[in-house]
Amino acid sequence: MFNLILQSLYSGLLSGGYFALIALGLALVFGTMKVINLAHGEMVLLAAYMAYVMESKLGLNPLMAIPLALVVACLVSVTVYFLVSRIGKNRELNSLILTFGIGIILTNAMLIVWSADIHSTAVAAFQEPVALGPLFSMKSELAFFGVSMALVGVLWWWLSRSWYGRALRAVSSNRDAAKLMGINPYRTEIVSFVVAGVLASVAGVALYCTNVIQPALGGSLTTKAFIITVLAGVGSIPGVLIGAVLIGVVEALTVTLFSSALQEFTSMALFLLVLFVLPNGLFGGARRRG
Repeated sequence: MFNLILQSLYSGLLSGGYFALIALGLALVFGTMKVINLAHGEMVLLAAYMAYVMESKLGLNPLMAIPLALVVACLVSVTVYFLVSRIGKNRELNSLILTFGIGIILTNAMLIVWSADIHSTAVAAFQEPVALGPLFSMKSELAFFGVSMALVGVLWWWLSRSWYGRALRAVSSNRDAAKLMGINPYRTEIVSFVVAGVLASVAGVALYCTNVIQPALGGSLTTKAFIITVLAGVGSIPGVLIGAVLIGVVEALTVTLFSSALQEFTSMALFLLVLFVLPNGLFGGARRRG
């Protein structure tokens, strides 16, 4: 029983890294524009289908699809930004409705092009087992966990050290004050959406290489990313990683100790519990009272 729980913790850790890879783009846009992009999961899934096309139609390794996925995901992300930026009033609420509609359009487009069939990679190397003592995983899971850690570190450094990263944090903190400092908020917001598209493209290729895909999966990806973003707290990139690992471990333990039918229930229960105890998230700063 001890080894089974230890394996569940290990599997949950790897799943958490994969969840963080999906949630990073949503967290970045949410922290910059206070906009929840409900089409983010569909963008990730669209990038996954680029990997499927690269393997099934061209006979190439799915990893070769990353440049194509980058172009497609970034174009969709920038299109979403230009549509959201045209909203004049109640942008938070209206952007939810708009991006929800875009997500439905993308889902139905994928249904038309690729049907509702389930697809997964046929590359045997991705499914080869890797043993770390008593712990087992697929080679692809371990590899993309490392990619997730690297991207979290790079994004954290970029936000804290680069000029555009500081500009994004300035726009997120106070848009009008950022203008007075010579920062173009529209340009920095476009940058945040482009970076979100880049992260979504890598997450999509990772999704295809480690799991199965189908057009209906986009909504659940968005929900998972939203839960992790809120758990982390606005503006906390390391918090995204910790929140994702927490969700992954809780779901893995639920499957091991109880039932897979309760997997989504436990993650949602954890989400509501954290919101009740810590409304600003695990690492969100408390609001000042004036």
